[in-house]
Amino acid sequence: MTFSIVARDPATGAFGVAVATRFFAVGALCPHAEGGVGALATQALINPLYGLDGLAMLRKGGAANDVVAALTDADPGRAARQVHLQDAQGRIAAYTGADCIPWCGHRIAERVSVAGNMLAGPAVVDDTLRAYQEAMSLPFAERLIHALKAGEAAGGDKRGRQSAALRIHTTEAYPALDLRVDDHDDPLAELERLEAVSRERFTHFAQFFATRALPGGIHDRAVIEAGIAKALAGQVGTRSRATHA
Repeated sequence: MTFSIVARDPATGAFGVAVATRFFAVGALCPHAEGGVGALATQALINPLYGLDGLAMLRKGGAANDVVAALTDADPGRAARQVHLQDAQGRIAAYTGADCIPWCGHRIAERVSVAGNMLAGPAVVDDTLRAYQEAMSLPFAERLIHALKAGEAAGGDKRGRQSAALRIHTTEAYPALDLRVDDHDDPLAELERLEAVSRERFTHFAQFFATRALPGGIHDRAVIEAGIAKALAGQVGTRSRATHA
């Protein structure tokens, strides 16, 4: 009842998960990630423990295949589950249970995987993957949404659409960007709008948050405001050049 993409940005090392479905509030339990650790999506007849336990194993250095095997082997309901993940070393593993509703399946490529169930057909995951790979010039968040839109254009969830989510982690346990559309007639369009709004100020402000490397972060308001203004000016210049290219 869902299709999702799990990827790592080769330019920044950020992990990202994006997902769309005809199900309420998919962002609450499906996408999971942590900076420097890995990312995963748990779906179909969702098992919320996959996210918690999977990240815990990845945090200890578990390899992708071993983590997926451990999650599914311990789960009596595994035939109805779907999960795909990427570890810190770039290894990817995926599992689609035998009882997942057709069309269901997954695709794995370098630094990216796509999985889905209850879909209009295999073109949903194929086109999602292709769109992602062909849009490497886009910023990571926009690239993930662009990929999901291609999957939706190929039919998406065969029941329709209701919710979508985008989660990106850079260096920290907390997300650099965490967007959710819990209930909407056109959730991917709304997710795209929210991502654009995040670039108006939030993503630039977030660079000053406290981190493990800098526990106090930057808390001088003058420095923060100057940094945001500089980032916004650069953003406008970059997009202006792209428009006229």
